[in-house]
Amino acid sequence: MIAMLTALLEVMLPVFVIAGVGFLLARRFTIDQLSLNKIQLYALTPALAFSSIMDTSVSASDVGDLARGYLGATLVLGLVSAVAVRMLAKPVRNGVIASVLLGNNGNFGLPIALLALGQSGLDRAIVIFMIAIVLIWTVGPVLFGAAPSVRSALVNIARLPVIWAILLATVFRLVGIELPGGLSTAVHMVGNASVPMILIALGIQLGYGKRVRFGKTVITAMLLKLIVAPLLGWGVCWLLGLRGQDLQSVVLALSMPTAVNVFLLALEYDKDAETIASIVAATTLVSLVTISIVVSQLGALV
Repeated sequence: MIAMLTALLEVMLPVFVIAGVGFLLARRFTIDQLSLNKIQLYALTPALAFSSIMDTSVSASDVGDLARGYLGATLVLGLVSAVAVRMLAKPVRNGVIASVLLGNNGNFGLPIALLALGQSGLDRAIVIFMIAIVLIWTVGPVLFGAAPSVRSALVNIARLPVIWAILLATVFRLVGIELPGGLSTAVHMVGNASVPMILIALGIQLGYGKRVRFGKTVITAMLLKLIVAPLLGWGVCWLLGLRGQDLQSVVLALSMPTAVNVFLLALEYDKDAETIASIVAATTLVSLVTISIVVSQLGALV
């Protein structure tokens, strides 16, 4: 209980306080979310990714372990979810599976990884975030009824500046290029601003959302996403040989709530976006408790 309260106060409370600021701003003022999202997409997140890769101590073997663990756990989770959703109406099944598989490893996952596991945890979270981005723009459309070609999927991914920032930083690391002092400082300053800003943006998104509709579909998605996913992830990753902070990072990533992008995909393909919006909001709010429990147990996974 003490460990859980510590996790709640030291990790989750800062996250929800900062997101709460965004929520209150959305209730009080009219905020241009599109412009805010562009700042995140084209400046803050790429700068954070670039500076983290340039400074990271994560080895190539760690990257391989993280990818193997996260993708392996996601595959098994998908199979379990496909069985679990058979109790639900057929039109909502794939939406629930998408909500379970595609977590918020950006707005939520990066700040929590930093607070729970420190800089090395953030470095690993960025690797997982990159994998999650690929899954969102490939698996996501398929689950919502579209069958994108390899070309269209690659185009969607290539449009994301964070991918190019990660690739550029990786090349710089491999060939030994370092940014000049002043430029490096500027990139780090922009990157450091990303964590509070993406949480404020998340709060603004929730502030403009509709009231959550709790029902069988939403509750099923919540149980699978917030309870089954981290437990299953721990088991799969343990069997795959992950240990230490690699194991902690994957389990923490799998405990994140549903990604907002799942709602955007539901809107794009006209697949009960209102229910998906409720799942996004419900998993985000309830994760205050569930992620606190996960964080309190991370020490046992070393």
